Amino acid sequence: MIDPLAEVVSLLRPQAPFSKLVVASAPWAVRRSETGRPFYFVVLEGACHLTIDGASRSETITVQPGDFVLLPAARGFATSSLDRQPPREDEPVTTPIVPMPGGARIGDPDGKVDLRMLVGHCVLGSPDAALLVSLLPQWVHVRGESRLSTLVQLVGDESRAHRPAREIVMSHLLEVLLIEAFRSTASTAETPGLVRGLADPKLAQALRRMHEAPALPWTVVELAKEASMSRSAFFERFSRAIGVAPMAYLLAWRMALAKQWLRQRELSIAEIAERVGYSAVGPFGVAFTRHVGMPPGRFARNVAEHLAPNESMNVEV
Repeated sequence: MIDPLAEVVSLLRPQAPFSKLVVASAPWAVRRSETGRPFYFVVLEGACHLTIDGASRSETITVQPGDFVLLPAARGFATSSLDRQPPREDEPVTTPIVPMPGGARIGDPDGKVDLRMLVGHCVLGSPDAALLVSLLPQWVHVRGESRLSTLVQLVGDESRAHRPAREIVMSHLLEVLLIEAFRSTASTAETPGLVRGLADPKLAQALRRMHEAPALPWTVVELAKEASMSRSAFFERFSRAIGVAPMAYLLAWRMALAKQWLRQRELSIAEIAERVGYSAVGPFGVAFTRHVGMPPGRFARNVAEHLAPNESMNVEV
């Protein structure tokens, strides 16, 4: 059975991780601006508050020992000790941050350490990372999952070592980490995205069918039948859970697959068109150009020259 989440994570191609140990002494409050990279952290000891830009101010998250937080898309966020609220976007931050071997120290360098956490970011190797990340929740917060803490520790250890095949090992560890994080929070996803949709058995069936057979002439009515729902109920439930309408999701997935196959240069444009549900090159070319901004032939030529306009082969999201 096709697993849509595993497919999306595999296409993301996570790589080049970076992690460090951060220790803090209350009182403290820091803000991290948009860095262009997905960010994660796991609290090893102590606790802290977290707010994420774009979320409601009332959605302050208290992160506790063993908790794992992942922001798949680059977003600004703020953290603080439990005795204060994280700083707002327009609020100046004065808590000193001092570098130390393997990480950083926040707050009074002579104060009692009341928080230890491993933080890091990774680069998503897919040029379609922005499209694929849009299918995921805006953030993931997992509590009580020791497996995730173990995986993050392994990623951090591997990133600091110089063992043979390090990049291959880190890539696989990150892929497992992402899948584990998403499936651990599937039933409690706080923002719309693929994870929330997969937690709904009826929507999951429709999603799997789209991923199993993207070439079929799907309509909202046919997808609703797969979910054993009425058309209107399915459309509303899918749009609310995933964050986009069913046919918009299907188009995004078809174009992600088409771009992947164009990069691999193993299939003709006609074969790719057929694989993503178009009976002829013409309609496929129109849809591809509207979605991507250039015809499939030109996209393939740009890839052959190792760089498509506005796309790096190692894009940081």
